[in-house]
Amino acid sequence: ATVSVLNWRPYPVRVVCNKPNTAHSSAPLRRAPPPQPPDEMEEPTVERQLPPNKMDPAVYAVSLLRRRRFDDCINICTELLAKMDGRDMQVWWLKARALTNKNWIDDTEMEDEGVAELLLDENNINNMPRPGTSFERPSSSASSNGGTSQAIRPSSGMGRPQSGFLRPGTGTRPGSKSGTVEAAFQGARPGSARPVTSAGRYVRLGTASMRSEEGGPFINTAKFDMKKYARQPPLAKVLCDYVLHHDHNPIKALELGSEATVVEGYGDWWWKNRVGKCFYQLGLYRDAEKQFKSSLKNQDMIATYLALGKVYYKLDQPISALELFEKAIEKHPNDTHLLLASARIHEQLNNVDKSVAYYKQVLALDSSNSEAIACLATNHFYEDQPEIALRLYRRLLQMGVTNTELWNNLGLCCFYASQYDMTLSCFERALALADDDNSADIWYNIGQIAIGIGDLGLAYQAFKVAISVDSNHAESFNNLGILELRKQNIDQARSNFQTSCRLNPHIHEPLFNGGLLAFKLGDFQEAYTLTMKALEQYPEHTESLELRKQLSQHFTAI
Repeated sequence: ATVSVLNWRPYPVRVVCNKPNTAHSSAPLRRAPPPQPPDEMEEPTVERQLPPNKMDPAVYAVSLLRRRRFDDCINICTELLAKMDGRDMQVWWLKARALTNKNWIDDTEMEDEGVAELLLDENNINNMPRPGTSFERPSSSASSNGGTSQAIRPSSGMGRPQSGFLRPGTGTRPGSKSGTVEAAFQGARPGSARPVTSAGRYVRLGTASMRSEEGGPFINTAKFDMKKYARQPPLAKVLCDYVLHHDHNPIKALELGSEATVVEGYGDWWWKNRVGKCFYQLGLYRDAEKQFKSSLKNQDMIATYLALGKVYYKLDQPISALELFEKAIEKHPNDTHLLLASARIHEQLNNVDKSVAYYKQVLALDSSNSEAIACLATNHFYEDQPEIALRLYRRLLQMGVTNTELWNNLGLCCFYASQYDMTLSCFERALALADDDNSADIWYNIGQIAIGIGDLGLAYQAFKVAISVDSNHAESFNNLGILELRKQNIDQARSNFQTSCRLNPHIHEPLFNGGLLAFKLGDFQEAYTLTMKALEQYPEHTESLELRKQLSQHFTAI
């Protein structure tokens, strides 16, 4: 058996496209005598330029809302409400809708799990699921699913196959908590910190939006009588979205949604969808599942399919999510959101061929989809097709994407495509744009390039710089151990292998390297333990199988 050097790992292209909701809200153009608005409103006074001549200010506010100029719409509505002493229901409706759309966040993406979700989650998940049926144990056999071998395509810090697109939730496994506080605080990368709660960003955004309004919040929901407003469907829907997306108060929104569902006779899909969202934000996933399923019975909506898929994702049921998305794709074959959702789950389960097929369908419908382009480029790179990957990364560059990760991947593709003249300039640009979060990966890849050209001195220095920037970079510690072995520094090499195993237990290279070193030093028990751990992470690793065979023969002889 030979010492296995950790393969290069191009850092995933980070093109986070969290688009806000683009649906335009409609409002009546005629201004009839309005009914009385809620008494709990407190109206600030803001200076605002006048609308165009001979144009009604309320009609102008409707136009601004449709053009998504929310700040201008809010200012005009504030002036009108101040003049009318807050007694114009239509203007109040416009301002509430504008504030909601301004603070709207696309919640169809998966978000990271916080410490509170991990430590306080009471959902029971199978501890020993079958491979390929859970995010906890994705399929690790490359031959069974046609994917790239794990020796070529590395795993992330949580043991998942490396993706080409950094999206929320890909750094964690649903339900993968070991029950310890230390494990809960560990972030997506080993050693990084996890947010206390995934709802923290919503709370911070809501606080900032309230501060921007002089005189306090626009609506005081604490004094609301939900039964009263539930009998007015147009007002109740705007109010529910305002409470859910602006104030980020799912409890109040749930109260209003429950009352409105009863008023509508349990036949309105919209209210069931909002109640399901409230249950989801409160962590009541089974209740959310029931509401979303009931909503789909009343009305077939793509957003409801995506929301129900998120529930299955949280419950660690990828097979159920895939069946749901396949059923939805049959009804909506040209929707890219459903195709992307299926591709993501297949990719996280290591079903690379199926995920690639879905990404190609997405590109056939939307040729400028950044996520599909990046994931296909990463797959071609690990399939030993750097020329095709280079074309796809250049496509991202032409689309206006310029960041550290893209230039790093372009440099790797140029090197392995034998375009050496471009490699250095790409890495120079990557280092110029790098920060403390990703510069360690850039130096790690520079070290891999140095090993490829035979400059072990440069490689040693690059790995040293990588661990100086990020002291938890497990891959750099592994490769430093290899270089220390070449210098006959046995103790330092063993220490580096142990550090790499501790920082990232999901990669098999440092486990095998440590086991092989222990075998050569005569510590057969330690060698057998590390070899078995390496085979748990990568059952098809040839060198580990050979080392286990030699150890078994030795133990039999004893």
